[in-house]
Amino acid sequence: MQETPYDFEAGAILLINKPLTWTSFDVVKKTKFALRIKKIGHAGTLDPLATGLLILCTGKFTKRIEEIQVQEKEYTGTFVLGHTTPSFDLETEVDSTAPTEHLTPEMLCEAANSFMGEIDQTPPIYSAVKINGERAYALARRGEEAEIKSKRVTIKQFDLTSVEGNQVGFRVVCSKGTYIRSLARDFGAKLGCGAYLSKLERTRIGDYRLEDAMSLDQLPELREKQGLHHDRHPGA
Repeated sequence: MQETPYDFEAGAILLINKPLTWTSFDVVKKTKFALRIKKIGHAGTLDPLATGLLILCTGKFTKRIEEIQVQEKEYTGTFVLGHTTPSFDLETEVDSTAPTEHLTPEMLCEAANSFMGEIDQTPPIYSAVKINGERAYALARRGEEAEIKSKRVTIKQFDLTSVEGNQVGFRVVCSKGTYIRSLARDFGAKLGCGAYLSKLERTRIGDYRLEDAMSLDQLPELREKQGLHHDRHPGA
């Protein structure tokens, strides 16, 4: 954690390690209240079931949010082969299964390599993409179908880091707008067995790294360093 005080009004960048099940908005709200910050926003959403680096910008640095959002991202996590879910992750129940015993390490690597470079990717229906002004996940949770347009993204690295049964560990470096859940779906489709994302951690955004991030439990310590001993709500 940075030792010298931040100037939240002039502008600061806070690196937070987002915990599992928290929304990005939850983290912003918690940080805003804990540190008495009037103006704060995040530079790139993380799904509730993902953990890792979430960048918060305060004060005048909120103008830098778009600049940070466009930087490349790095993720690690786990795909489960041979099963699919409607949300492409653990938010929804498994809806299909297929055998995976025939898959070889060579087949897995060949499938991963096929996604390198610029690809067309369709975001998940369980996502914050807007369709006619409404979030796609709201439609999905009501059981409504909607067409989501594909978009061009870039996969710079796609490394398989471990294979244990039908659990495949990975590391991905990609452009803004890439959905790792969609990559899980497409990876499984390429292998002919289906797949979903069971674990995801964002480890880097540009030059900002997860190892330099603070946990939410460290916010009180940061508050003490800032000399914020009063209990006033931001803007009070």
